[in-house]
Amino acid sequence: MVAKTDVRFEAPNPLKVMDPIWDSLREEARVAAEKDPVLAAFLYSTVINHRSLEECVIHRICERLDHPDMQATLLRQVFDGMLEDWPEWSDILRVDIQAVYDRDPACLRFMEAVLYFKGFHALQTHRLAHWLLNHGRRDLALYLQSRSSSVFQTDINPAARIGRGIFLDHATGLVVGETAVIGDNVSILHGVTLGGTGKEGADRHPKIGSGVLIGAGAKILGNIQIGYCSRVAAGSVVLKAVPPKTTVAGVPAKVVGEAGCSEPSRIMDQVIGADI
Repeated sequence: MVAKTDVRFEAPNPLKVMDPIWDSLREEARVAAEKDPVLAAFLYSTVINHRSLEECVIHRICERLDHPDMQATLLRQVFDGMLEDWPEWSDILRVDIQAVYDRDPACLRFMEAVLYFKGFHALQTHRLAHWLLNHGRRDLALYLQSRSSSVFQTDINPAARIGRGIFLDHATGLVVGETAVIGDNVSILHGVTLGGTGKEGADRHPKIGSGVLIGAGAKILGNIQIGYCSRVAAGSVVLKAVPPKTTVAGVPAKVVGEAGCSEPSRIMDQVIGADI
């Protein structure tokens, strides 16, 4: 009879959760801290000392929004409540960061989008304000809209619905009205207005399809559809619906050709042909 052997199995090490954006961002911060010691304390407090990308982003935005009326520590609690109730924000956050990194030639590292780019900060502040509004906390949502407007020079109504993979380039002067809807993977430059017509409380703001590129200073007014993967040239005033996969330009805007690619918001080609 074969004797039993005492076989013991060691518990495997827990698998490391892969988070490439967070891993890259922390390494970028370490390199930057070593290269410029003057920034070391800032980079450790804003990035390296944090346990997750969510914690890092929340800390950075709350520090920027900090005010005697509502200090950063209290805002962090509000952000944490959103994350607990709406865990999907984690995925949306990463897609938004990737959008900035992929589409902005001035963004060389993930760290730059998270620490320095106010369009990204304004977008995440809006996501919190929108969540608050949907949970019956209108006044706090409006406070965040007002504070974001003061700090980031954007005015995005908390009720506006915004998809994922959004790139707000420069962002200064961006206005997004109450009933506006923005699809996924949209790129919007500075000075853009998604405005209403009249003072009625009905659905009165533009609906922006996925993959759209809106150039600097464009004004899109009224409850009109901007078709998916279309392109609005800089300085245009759009008063009528725009078909999908087309380019519009002018005051008032008119169709001047095709969009030039399958997804203008990713390519970021804002050059309109000289023959137009």
